[in-house]
Amino acid sequence: MKSSNRANVPGGLIQIGKVIAAHGIGGAVKVYSYAESPDCFAPLKKLVLAGPSGSPVQYVILKSQAYKSVMRLTLEGVNTRIQAEALTGADVFLAKNDLPPLEPDAYYWSDLIGMAVHTVAGEYLGMLEQIIPTGANDVYVVKTPAESATGEILIPAIASVVIDIDVDQRLMRVELPEGLI
Repeated sequence: MKSSNRANVPGGLIQIGKVIAAHGIGGAVKVYSYAESPDCFAPLKKLVLAGPSGSPVQYVILKSQAYKSVMRLTLEGVNTRIQAEALTGADVFLAKNDLPPLEPDAYYWSDLIGMAVHTVAGEYLGMLEQIIPTGANDVYVVKTPAESATGEILIPAIASVVIDIDVDQRLMRVELPEGLI
């Protein structure tokens, strides 16, 4: 699971990446992107970077270039390699209302993590703790209560299993295939 500097970050922000290195001598940074869309890193968007020490700082993107899952960004006010290197390790956040719109029945992972998971019969299974992307479909890692012998349940994120998601109530209802737990 990713480490995060969330304790320092104001609410309403979603982590979309992590600064992994400086790029070149002009102050550009490389950001490992957690976002599916490079539009999150479009020029003139405002990002908040939060490092392990210090307060979160807002930057405006001047230039961006995608390369696989890495974004090369030029940020306003970051003009030297030394300034860029100082940002290495910082978590990158975007205001939730600046995220691209979703298709119906699609959710941001941040909306799902921490959700209570119940069966359609009402049995509490645990909390959705992590999402694992796979080639075919995502897999939800549900941490079971302490008294449970399993510790965690891996639930495929497919329509026949995930029956209902209520983001407002922070509740997911599932119908588990026989033998899953």
